[in-house]
Amino acid sequence: MSRPEPFEPHDGGGDSTGQGPRIPAPRASVEDTGRPLPAAPPAPPEPLALDHGVLKSLLGAWALSACSPQEATAVEEHLGDCGPCAEEALRLRDAVGLLHPEETLDLDPGLRTRVLESCLGRRPPRVPLPDWAAPYDAETARLDALLQDIGDAEWHAPVRLRWYESGEPASRKTTVAGVIAHLIAVDGLVSVALGLDDPLGADAPPAPDPTRRTEAYWRASPAPPTRAVRGPWRDQTHELIRTVSFAGGGSGRLSVAYGGPPGRDAPAVALPLRDAMVERAFECWIHAGDIAEAVDYPYEPPAPRHLHHMIDLAARMLPASLAERRSGRAADAPGRSLRLEVEGVGGGEWLIPLDSAATGADGSHEVAHVALDGVEFCRLAAGRVPPREAAAGQTGDREAIQEVLQATAALSRL
Repeated sequence: MSRPEPFEPHDGGGDSTGQGPRIPAPRASVEDTGRPLPAAPPAPPEPLALDHGVLKSLLGAWALSACSPQEATAVEEHLGDCGPCAEEALRLRDAVGLLHPEETLDLDPGLRTRVLESCLGRRPPRVPLPDWAAPYDAETARLDALLQDIGDAEWHAPVRLRWYESGEPASRKTTVAGVIAHLIAVDGLVSVALGLDDPLGADAPPAPDPTRRTEAYWRASPAPPTRAVRGPWRDQTHELIRTVSFAGGGSGRLSVAYGGPPGRDAPAVALPLRDAMVERAFECWIHAGDIAEAVDYPYEPPAPRHLHHMIDLAARMLPASLAERRSGRAADAPGRSLRLEVEGVGGGEWLIPLDSAATGADGSHEVAHVALDGVEFCRLAAGRVPPREAAAGQTGDREAIQEVLQATAALSRL
């Protein structure tokens, strides 16, 4: 009996030797790339077998996400079967949540400034913005961001505008939209100085008085202002910034006239355009704070260098305000001065002449020293803080100190 031939698979073909076909070696892929095949995923770890006491002791680490994957799996499986441990785990997770306070969703008010600085540091602008116009640019942008976030109903939220007039507090009730209309009317004085159209048009009063202009704008509106005022205000701020940027240093030689308060014969005050732009930035910030308070929205002070521009302008205007208050009174001792120290970021020191704005102050007859926080000083200059309630450190002549504080409040207006 012959031995059987060994079995070989057959695919129906053969070769020239007469032997059966051989099965070709498998290929790793359609195209041999020479790279090794990916390694198989690791096998899942074996679950831990832990008793109740050990699992309970791991609850704190589990709540802090400090367990190993095997321990976390074992704890979570146990929580599905053990009610007391599940309640304890829930309490621990709540406690851990208290260790991480919630962060506000509001953007840092300085973020825009930092982003612009970073961009401009890499590529200077083709048409640079003058340094004295930067506070106005920043404060109008911040107010515009606030207005974008408020709802239709909040545009009618009541706002009380406050200032000092003839040494006495004054106020006027309006709405959020009414405040923006007020900014349009007074910013229009800068527009006129730059040769742009006056937003009041034919309704503009002959005197460049902010109060009369505001009332004329409110009267000319066919209905109480609504959120529709945001567009014209925004366009006006952009046009002002573009104009002073293209005009460059030459625009700084222009001046903006401001009339005296209603019912008074005080002459119009002409501010250089660079100071007028800082003054408008200051008022924009103060009124943005009024709006934020009305709609219960947090609002931060300006960037330190912008705040310094505003404080410096108010300090430089103080001698004229003092002189107006002392009109008709003889000087006590010509040459006296007061040292004004404004603390915090954006602050500094200024010598304020008490008896004559023209003579200046050299510190040889310094009779008093006043120290205030920067934001407190600005709120006093805006008429938001009564002079006698200003949080100020005071040494020296008390009467001179009160005169300076009252003269600071007298810088305010509607």
